[in-house]
Amino acid sequence: MSKEILMVAEAVSNEKGVDQEIIFEAIEQALAMATKKRYEEGANIRVVIDRESGDYESFRWWDVVSDDEMAELGTQFTTEEAIEKDPTLKVGDTFEETVENIAFGRIAAQTAKQVIVQRVKDAERELIVNRYRDRVGELLGGTVKKVTRDHIVVDFGENAEGMLPREELVGREIFRINDRTRVILQGIREETRGPQLLVSRATPDMLVQLFMIEVPEIAEGIIEIKGAARDPGQRAKIAVKSKDARIDPVGACVGMRGARVQAVSNDLDDERVDIVLWDDNPAQLVINAMAPAEVESIVVDEDTHAMDVAVNGDNLAQAIGKGGQNVRLASELTGWAINVMTIEDAQEKQDAESSNFVESLMEALDVDEDVAVVLVEEGFTSIEEVAYVPLEEMSAIEGFDEDIAEELRARAKDALLTRALASEEQLTNVEPAEDLLTMDGMDPALAYKLTAKGIITMEDLAEQAVDDLMDIDDMDEEKAAALIMTARAPWFADESGE
Repeated sequence: MSKEILMVAEAVSNEKGVDQEIIFEAIEQALAMATKKRYEEGANIRVVIDRESGDYESFRWWDVVSDDEMAELGTQFTTEEAIEKDPTLKVGDTFEETVENIAFGRIAAQTAKQVIVQRVKDAERELIVNRYRDRVGELLGGTVKKVTRDHIVVDFGENAEGMLPREELVGREIFRINDRTRVILQGIREETRGPQLLVSRATPDMLVQLFMIEVPEIAEGIIEIKGAARDPGQRAKIAVKSKDARIDPVGACVGMRGARVQAVSNDLDDERVDIVLWDDNPAQLVINAMAPAEVESIVVDEDTHAMDVAVNGDNLAQAIGKGGQNVRLASELTGWAINVMTIEDAQEKQDAESSNFVESLMEALDVDEDVAVVLVEEGFTSIEEVAYVPLEEMSAIEGFDEDIAEELRARAKDALLTRALASEEQLTNVEPAEDLLTMDGMDPALAYKLTAKGIITMEDLAEQAVDDLMDIDDMDEEKAAALIMTARAPWFADESGE
């Protein structure tokens, strides 16, 4: 039997490519399970196999519990029963004795086989998971093994399988068993059942990887892919940049007579791919990304991270695209919110905004309309810009000199100061809420200091962080934390009451 165990461990290990130690542990577990069946009551059994000789020993063990507890038959001893076995035993100890080995041959076709198969499957799965763990994002080639209503199973060889959900397919493509396909590895499935790898054909990474294969300049690092956006199976945009001024990145990706981009498109169910020239200037990048639509003008709003793009009325439908596809992909590619409109609409919006800016500057700076219009036309849209613009920049405006520039800057700073004082006065006139005044740890002086910071209610205080309160006189971190936690107490009370 000893030689048979060694032969089984070696044969299964070689066949499945797993460590012999895993096979030995599986056989030990199988022998222990079979040995348990000898006893009508429950029994704790462990088996130890000598890895060199193949000899094995079987042990039965009991936990020692106090006499006050009801000992489980077959697996526990009371202290009284344990002392009969060994006077040194006490509660919490374990008593163990050798029992007769069960013959390995009797269980080889039953329990051992089941345990070994399961342990080997677990070990194989762990090997595959470890093999692919660092390959997430890579392009993998495989063969369709199974097609179901919800997903497709792709075989990558060496027992590795990927699950390709239907929603991760491209367009209307249909797969049959034994078809070859390429996919992107998106993640590892740790579950013990089913394919180990989660794959996709709809991710933008698929587009990037295919271009790396078709365009040698990308693989060599001469051309860089800066971004990609897809509407899988219909349309995609990819932004490229050349590190060598002599190479046209768009032309290189299109290829001779469009061969390279067509090869990518063919692999993606004829998905139409726009090659976009990358530009470090966000406005120019958006103009490039809106192709084939021609942009007539563009206005950038840094604060909202958005751009107003104006096109001719005849090009409006093309710029927007079917179902908003063109502008949506351009927005995803560039990372900017894009508002497409006609030239007329853009001019109307600009006129309305300019009028608001003019009125605002007239009122704040106490100037006539002509001066305010000049400032707006020169790009000044707020009091802050007027107050802190370099003197030489404003004095360079036609019709202005240094004295006028100084006067306008002084008026702008006065307007900002007046606004700040009004805001502070408004806050100081606000009374703290009753719940803030009466909460534990609060005193009226502190409540009014909090109110001056815009913290009016307990709810306002609960939403603060400790650092937010540290500029208050006589406040330390411990006191701030205590106040905030007191203010948050109703939150936890509500949660416990649900």
